Amino acid sequence: MDIAIHLGAHCTDSTRLLRTLLRNRDHLSPYGVSVPGPGRYRDVLGQVMNVLRGEPATGDTRDVVLESVLEGDEPARLILSNPNFISMPAMAVDGRHLYPKAHKIAWLRNVFPDNPVALYLAIRNPATFIPALYGSMQGAASFEDFSSGFRPSDMRWSETVARIRAACPDCPLTVWCHEDSPLIWGEISQALAGVDEDAGLHGGFDLLRQIMSNEGMQRLRAYTKGHPPSNQTARRRVMGAFLDKFGLEDEMEEEIDLPGWTEDLVARMTETYEADLDTIAAQHGVTLLHA
Repeated sequence: MDIAIHLGAHCTDSTRLLRTLLRNRDHLSPYGVSVPGPGRYRDVLGQVMNVLRGEPATGDTRDVVLESVLEGDEPARLILSNPNFISMPAMAVDGRHLYPKAHKIAWLRNVFPDNPVALYLAIRNPATFIPALYGSMQGAASFEDFSSGFRPSDMRWSETVARIRAACPDCPLTVWCHEDSPLIWGEISQALAGVDEDAGLHGGFDLLRQIMSNEGMQRLRAYTKGHPPSNQTARRRVMGAFLDKFGLEDEMEEEIDLPGWTEDLVARMTETYEADLDTIAAQHGVTLLHA
């Protein structure tokens, strides 16, 4: 059994991605892919990880976990998703580091020491990730207290990716940018499920319809039905063209208004993030999905 573990990150539509996969459960079952509801595994995995603390699970422990997670026979592929697998939101940023405890994913990997494991991670421009992360934390301190000691212009996802790879060198890691997600949503779902485009998964427009007018979505669906794209590249090109014409500007633009954050800082953070993508793509064992 192969295991696909979706790590988040936080504030990258991880819940929506899981919902898309859950919608396709019956569709994926003939392919031997299991997408259990998160209530079946999040608590039990957290408990087992805290007991093992990184040590490989015994066969008996693994079997007990799978009895809780699975609803039937052992599938060919199991999908697990939780943005808190690496870290709770309050500990996702520390100084200049994004997910400083990313190496702890090895604790989860070692719950299934004898199974092939693949990891999946969405990343996001720190200039929008940090505000979104702060906004997601109920009862958080002031932003000044939350961000005390931060060096936001130095934050690089490539360091997070490198820590994950060092902790789990036998686990291939697939990465994509949150900003690209609307155009590659179907490809992300396929990658996690381990199936190709012929599987015909539903929900490829789930994210796109949040930022496109109803008229645009109707026209896009009609166009792709009458002129099926020949491949993923052509599909992205068509989607991008319709988004350019029918995109909802208010939904696509993110206004950043934080104490001490200037336009120059945001621009430098964005430039660093975009340059960092080349470093991520060059890392061994990493696949970068992009629009």
